[in-house]
Formats: sequence, structure tokens, C-alpha cells
Amino acid sequence: MTSGSPVNWAGFAAAEPALAGTVEARFGAHTHHVLATLRKDGSPRTTGLEVRFLNGELWLGMMPGSLKALDLRRDARFALQANPGSGADLGGGDVRIAGRAVEVEDPAVKAGYVKEVEPPEPFHLFRTELTEVVRISVEDDAYLVVEIWQPGQPVRTIRRT
Repeated sequence: MTSGSPVNWAGFAAAEPALAGTVEARFGAHTHHVLATLRKDGSPRTTGLEVRFLNGELWLGMMPGSLKALDLRRDARFALQANPGSGADLGGGDVRIAGRAVEVEDPAVKAGYVKEVEPPEPFHLFRTELTEVVRISVEDDAYLVVEIWQPGQPVRTIRRT
């Protein structure tokens, strides 16, 4: 893997299994999360979204013709933030994933997804290529800890008081 080349979920999990486990657990704690895409004019759009981790991929499924799907078809860049839950307790930290979303047209791949997830059909399906994963947490009620992963690099950890 060359530095900076996007990787799928399995590539990230192989490179940083502990962080990947924490991130996946954070996304698993709630059903709906926040997806940021880019509108035609370049301004941001945020929308709710369910995500799935299956077969080494992070999948984004969307209703047909949804604006977020049309945004991703036009410009594949996205940012995804796990639902923080209620209150101020961010058990597991605040996690975010950035990358590119690639639409899946292969009927066999979509059929496999349908078998596992049973989404309403028709739908758009995107697999993700990750360019950054970030986890922000509080340590000992004294430090803000920021963990940043990018392809081809070890996790960078920054502690702030």
C-alpha cells in the first residue's frame, strides 16, 4: 500500500485493528449517522444515513434518486460521522471517516448485499475507499485525545489539555 492511496475497510482494519474495532463499535451503537456530501455548487450537504460493515467493506445504501446519492455520483468525496448519541457522554469517542464513495452496479454484488441487509429496493449502493479515520476522546477527564489514521501511515495521536 502506498502512502495516501485510499483503502477499503478491510485494509484499514488490517493496518489498525484496535482503532478499527473502536470505530466499528461506535457506528454499531446507533442506527443513523451523518453523511456529508458536496452539492453541485460545492457547498456541503449533511443527511442521515445507515451504514453497514460487511465482507471487509463499509457500505452506504441510499434510496433511488436521493440527493446524497446524486451528490456522490457527481463528486465521490464524503465525510461520515458516527451518531454521538444523547447527552455529553461519548462512550468510545467521536469518530469520523472520510474518503470516496464508489457506486456498485454489479448485480451479483448488489444481490449479496440484499441477501445480508434486505434493504427496500431499488436502491443505490456505494462501497467506500477511506482516506482518513479520526477518533476524538477524553482521557482521564484531563486530555482531549485525537487519533488520526491515513492510508500508508501509522495512527498519529495528539493529546491536548
